[in-house]
Amino acid sequence: MNILIVNDDGIYSPGILALAEVAAEFGEVKVLAPNMEQSAMSHAITYARPLSYIRTPVKDFEAYRVNGTPADCTALGVYLWPETNMVLSGINLGLNIGNSMWHSGTLAAAKQAALMGYRGMAFSTDITGEDFDMEAQKPFVRQALEMLLENDMELININLPKKPEGFSWCKQSLRHYDGVMVPGEDPQGRKHYWFSVEPVEDVEKGTDRWAIIHNQVSITPLRLDLTSYKDLESIKQKEIP
Repeated sequence: MNILIVNDDGIYSPGILALAEVAAEFGEVKVLAPNMEQSAMSHAITYARPLSYIRTPVKDFEAYRVNGTPADCTALGVYLWPETNMVLSGINLGLNIGNSMWHSGTLAAAKQAALMGYRGMAFSTDITGEDFDMEAQKPFVRQALEMLLENDMELININLPKKPEGFSWCKQSLRHYDGVMVPGEDPQGRKHYWFSVEPVEDVEKGTDRWAIIHNQVSITPLRLDLTSYKDLESIKQKEIP
């Protein structure tokens, strides 16, 4: 099996190395990642300038850094290695659950794989900062891959809590929130603003957010079709003037 590893945290992230080390137990691994952090880049692609890559070995893995986005890395990676069987994205330093799926560069890289006919799996973790240590989570990454290789799902989003205790197949947590702008000033006295959110709904049982709170690895099958079939069927039943 040929496995392409990508991410949005950049080629030097410890998360991509951890994922590559586990994935290497399942097949041939190659790494293609942004040359700088591209968090919250969502599914942006580069079209106004050419892409290029530079060989940048990651430990013992064949790896390259790209002057582009996470989705670019997937598209370029499967072009360079058409023998790719699946694309794994991550492990992202920070969760990608609930509403954050919409702007996640990690998930976008996996979505790009699915759009191009490959299986895409996105991995994220609640661990951040300098104390990043994936050793306790690697067995759960391994188990997740073993489970997922047994089915033919095309797009999966996986999140690991700091101290996993088990697995939970769950749906995306969708919570409405109040947007909050936090004003401030830079050293020159110029005004700037930080955008933040405050949820207005509780966590629903059976969602990815609920799973993480209860120390479960959340596994959420996704689809590329965003159509609201309920609304589509409802409007079809009405006479169009």
